[in-house]
Amino acid sequence: MASPRRVALSALLVGGVPAAVLLALLLDGSLGLGPALLAMGLCATAALGVGWLWVHTLARLTTAVAQAEQGGFYLPEVSPLLPEAGDLAHGVRRMARSLEERGELVGQLRRADGVIVESLPDPLLVLAPDRQPLRANAAARLLFGADTAALLRHPALAEAVERAVAERRPHLADLVLPVPVLRDLQARVIPMDPPLPDGGALLVVLSDRTRERQVERMRADFVANASHELRTPLASLIGFIETLRGPAEDDPPARARFLEIMAEQSERMRRLIDDLLGLSRIEITEHQAPAGRADLARLVRAETEALAPLLATRKVQLALDLAEGLVAAPADAEQLAQVVRNLLENAIRHGRSAGEVVLRTCRADAQGQPGVMLSVSDDGPGIPKEHIPRLTERFYRVDRGRSRAAGGTGLGLAIVKHIVNRHRGRLIIESPPGSGACFKVWLPSVGQAGATPSLETTSEG
Repeated sequence: MASPRRVALSALLVGGVPAAVLLALLLDGSLGLGPALLAMGLCATAALGVGWLWVHTLARLTTAVAQAEQGGFYLPEVSPLLPEAGDLAHGVRRMARSLEERGELVGQLRRADGVIVESLPDPLLVLAPDRQPLRANAAARLLFGADTAALLRHPALAEAVERAVAERRPHLADLVLPVPVLRDLQARVIPMDPPLPDGGALLVVLSDRTRERQVERMRADFVANASHELRTPLASLIGFIETLRGPAEDDPPARARFLEIMAEQSERMRRLIDDLLGLSRIEITEHQAPAGRADLARLVRAETEALAPLLATRKVQLALDLAEGLVAAPADAEQLAQVVRNLLENAIRHGRSAGEVVLRTCRADAQGQPGVMLSVSDDGPGIPKEHIPRLTERFYRVDRGRSRAAGGTGLGLAIVKHIVNRHRGRLIIESPPGSGACFKVWLPSVGQAGATPSLETTSEG
């Protein structure tokens, strides 16, 4: 809207000079009083009209430009008495359209950048100048959830961030995150100059090196474990072969007995190598959570049928108490089958001969998270309290002679532990003195409903 003050100023500028000329003619007598006043009135009226028209047109153009800043522009009506103002309005309209097109292009580019960043397989964080996280892509949210502050407090990463800011060049940092599973990450901190449109001053790009480091450790561990554990059966085989070539060459009963022992030692080596390779494969993928589902009742029945010969050999009775419809998710059904198999074999081999093994499944909550519980109990001699914390170590045996006589490799519980870790579950070992042992495995179950007992947190192990 035209301001009266601006109209008056514009009228003064337009009619000031003609009015001054008329006043001068009046004063020197060249013009009569009546004609002079009439001329001055007409001049003032014309000046006010032109001033109002000019100020009103400029006000409308100003309003149109302000709307153009908000993304919309209209061409105001301009009096034909002001053709220059019309040209100005058309020019402003062309400029507004150009700015709108450029704004749309910038928006498209930003959306495309956002999609690219979200789709990157490596985790990426954008930090503000005060080192606070501004945003994270999908891979970072999947890896860390909403808590990226704990990552940024890591001493190695914090140091790399400070050096990148101080030196204005990228810096690398190697990080080891122990929970929820061990991860080896490499972080690249890149300073942004100029900053990103959202104020981001630093990019933190993370590369997961866990698999590569696990492969390196797997090779070293496999060589060390295989060379240590295979030494005894190989020495036995070599000794029996030399005996068969020498003193027992013509002794059929001794030869048959030695060949049977050699077959047992060869089978032991086969199981040992299979377990070592299986454990190595599990450790390589331990940092990657599974994505499938597993029906516990169906899985347990399939494994108990496969172990029927071992149950018959040991004359062990197996009691099943299975709740139907229990589903572990996310889960790898094949790996959970191995957990059931290893725990059952452990209970059958180390429990009382002609005794009883009980396998139960039920729903169970852990700190408010729904889940399922699998437990395997035996009636053997039990496990001394001081041995329980070390049972899941590779080749750890409470009684080495008894364990080897039972046919164990010393890797079954280590395999169980790593599979449970991969499933983000819990392994609980209970063994009251003289009352056998009970191994419980809690696994998450997304979407599980119904009454659930709380998971005990006072168990040993």
